[in-house]
Amino acid sequence: MKVLNLQCAHGHGFEGWFASNEAFETQLAGGLVSCPICADTAITKLLAAPRLNLGSPKPPAEAPSAPAAESSPEARWMRAVREVMAKTEDVGERFADEARKMHYGEAEERGIRGQATREEAQTLLDEGIAVFSLPIPPALKETLQ
Repeated sequence: MKVLNLQCAHGHGFEGWFASNEAFETQLAGGLVSCPICADTAITKLLAAPRLNLGSPKPPAEAPSAPAAESSPEARWMRAVREVMAKTEDVGERFADEARKMHYGEAEERGIRGQATREEAQTLLDEGIAVFSLPIPPALKETLQ
């Protein structure tokens, strides 16, 4: 198993696990490797230091509170998006109608998310209904295996 440090053209870093270097190259050439943040397929492999096992393992001095990768801005953003998705109801294209019903007391207030056109969002804002855009990475829209 090869664990590679990868980066998209937008600078998002992530790990990829492949059976071999050839498997990575084949998948990359086929457009099958994409950034989990932005879905970009312009991926480059970053340099990585080789790991050499020379001698007996030494116990770790002190475990860090959180690995650097988990505290990166991308990782924090992904956690925030996951939390929003877990705590809101997806109303899809009914978003503007549902937000308006809640605002005018015609429906129970709850956390919702969905799709609205730019014009619909602006109309909601003009009516005093607070909305915001939250792009959801493609990796979170599908079930991970």
